[in-house]
Amino acid sequence: MSVMRRALILVAGLGLFAVLPAVAQDDQELLPVTQAFLLTTDASQPGTVKLHWRIAPDYYLYRGRIKITAADPAAVKLGEPSLPNGLKEHDEYLGDVEIYHGDIQASVPYTLADASTKTLALNVQYQGCHEVEPKICYPPNTEHLTLAIGGPSTIPAAAPATPASNAAALLGAPAGATSGTDAQPLPAEQAFRFEALVKDRGNLLLRWTMPKDYYLYRDKTQVTVASPAGVSVGEPEWPSGTAHHDEHFGDTIVYFDQVELPVPLEGTAKASTVAIDVAYQGCLENGICYPVMKRLVSVDLAAGTASVGAASEEQQAAAPAEVAPTPPPPGMKPGGDAPVGFIAAIGLALLGGLVLNLMPCVLPVLSLKAVTVLESGESHAAARRHALWYTAGVLVAFAVLGLIIVGIRAAGHGVQWGAQFQQPLAIGLLVYVMLAVGLSMSGVFEIGGSLGNVGSGLAARSGPSGDFFTGVLAVVVASPCTAPFMGSAIAFAFAAPLAVAFLIFLALGLGLALPFLLIGFVPAIARLLPRPGRWMETLKQALAFPMYLTAVWLLWVLTKQRGADATALVLAGGVLLAMALWWYGRNRGGRALSWAFTAVLAIGAAAALWTVHGLPAPSTVNVASDGSVPYSPEKLAELRGAGTPVLVDMTADWCITCKANEHAVLDTDAFRTLLKRTGTVYMKGDWTDVNATIAAFLEQYHSVGVPLYVVYPKGGGEGTKLSTVLTYDGVEKALEAAARP
Repeated sequence: MSVMRRALILVAGLGLFAVLPAVAQDDQELLPVTQAFLLTTDASQPGTVKLHWRIAPDYYLYRGRIKITAADPAAVKLGEPSLPNGLKEHDEYLGDVEIYHGDIQASVPYTLADASTKTLALNVQYQGCHEVEPKICYPPNTEHLTLAIGGPSTIPAAAPATPASNAAALLGAPAGATSGTDAQPLPAEQAFRFEALVKDRGNLLLRWTMPKDYYLYRDKTQVTVASPAGVSVGEPEWPSGTAHHDEHFGDTIVYFDQVELPVPLEGTAKASTVAIDVAYQGCLENGICYPVMKRLVSVDLAAGTASVGAASEEQQAAAPAEVAPTPPPPGMKPGGDAPVGFIAAIGLALLGGLVLNLMPCVLPVLSLKAVTVLESGESHAAARRHALWYTAGVLVAFAVLGLIIVGIRAAGHGVQWGAQFQQPLAIGLLVYVMLAVGLSMSGVFEIGGSLGNVGSGLAARSGPSGDFFTGVLAVVVASPCTAPFMGSAIAFAFAAPLAVAFLIFLALGLGLALPFLLIGFVPAIARLLPRPGRWMETLKQALAFPMYLTAVWLLWVLTKQRGADATALVLAGGVLLAMALWWYGRNRGGRALSWAFTAVLAIGAAAALWTVHGLPAPSTVNVASDGSVPYSPEKLAELRGAGTPVLVDMTADWCITCKANEHAVLDTDAFRTLLKRTGTVYMKGDWTDVNATIAAFLEQYHSVGVPLYVVYPKGGGEGTKLSTVLTYDGVEKALEAAARP
């Protein structure tokens, strides 16, 4: 079809658009374009704006017709929008296109010319169609948005359920039956909108999109190859789901809103097309459960496209009442039973917690604990008491922190280990804590009682509260670190039932506390420690300086997140806090006026910290000095398409393990020479602050946090994860293998 003819058809179609709605009144009332493609926004995170489209049932949106521009290009510079992959189809007029159904979200980075600007003005253009009778396409629609930077998000939580008058009868329920959502159940095709996409020749992506209150069973989903012979389905890469107790199936895992399932295909080297049978089952919460649904996915490997059709009558007739569960993720038994690798996961957690004692992020707090252990050298009972209370603090903190993160993930939010260090308020609070602990060790004031009091007061030691607090603090500063063995255990906990996750986090805590438990309960080890004496007061004061250095490091991280103003505020607040603690130490048991003065100083410190919470992220763009390329999904796809080997490094300024790897390997001349020799591009993603794109990458590789290192080979194929703790030999071996044809 010629370009001129195609243009005439499009113009004619737009002319007919004016009369089509009137004709459609007899069959069905078409939605206004802004309701068919409901656009909501989130500019709460400075530096990134999120655009969310809620696409009504029976409508679709063109990916290639989404255009986002700045109303005033001189005031704001927009980066490349990050859009999800769409469903590939061939349009009669537009050729090969990608379309969206359900809910989609775009993230757009931006840089302001004036950092004090409070609003963001955007022009957002999009176009979509109605895919059932009457089939029409809307003309391009442009919305002019003025968003308050740092203002509240307007993005809704989940798509609303749409009533369907005859759906209950179709599913065998009485016509008047209603669910707990006060709406009749949707037809299966609308309740579980199914799509299939081809990622590459050996990988398929299956996607289910559900309205609010509908969920899909993980263990009731089955993917098999219908043809040709020799092609098989590998282990599907299920993401973390929601733990759910079902009266019919017991404890199981389900998915709300949307779930994407990467499915590897094996043996496709000689195949041109593949037919995939997909069977799945789901329910309406507090309502009905649907019968098994089956779909036939036809994959054209040469074209890289997939089409979804209904299963044949023979397939539907042969479908069992329940789908046999697919093999669950590694380490889990079918049906929600206890994990197959439960003992191994506990062992890894214990070992990972033990190794945490050697990580730089924990050493400052361990120096604090070392004083109390040495102090109790003359009394085995005191040593046991210190060890038990310290262990209690570690276990409680690990359990609370771990279960909070697991709970947030179960609610459908992608939170990784160490994400609390992305919050400036948490960073500032830790600066205060480290400063307070250092001042206590320097003798400005005392926490809980004397730790040294050498000489006649040697018997007076810190109480249980001090030991418990030290254990809690050790976990807090350890949380940005991911030690060897620890990542696998936490990843297992994220996918496991709540009780199993609880035990794994307790095992991590037990590993962290194990050295002090051995000192407290094994006299032979305790006897190896030096005898207490007057030298301990000097040691205690000397060990205050690692605390001050930790506070300096945290201030550096805060500067990266919120700029110099935030650092100045926290420093000023730290001075007020130090003055409050100094006055408290001098006037314990003093008059009410002294206490009031201490309280005023403390409130001033808290006010300075709270002000940091509202500061925007700095708008300056840092230029990499290590030769790395900033990470973006589009750039990674471009490099892989060109056949270039890539090393992706996901890091953060608050990640001590990341910094240790950079010092040992990634910032060396030998590594830069290795990159040139192998032709590898070094790509770095900075997760110091909240970044949805990097969080999605971590989710893709089932990483609980940073660091994450992935090597992509020259000839295509899946990326390979490297060890959390890098060695040059290991990196060299991986890059040389990736550079081979």
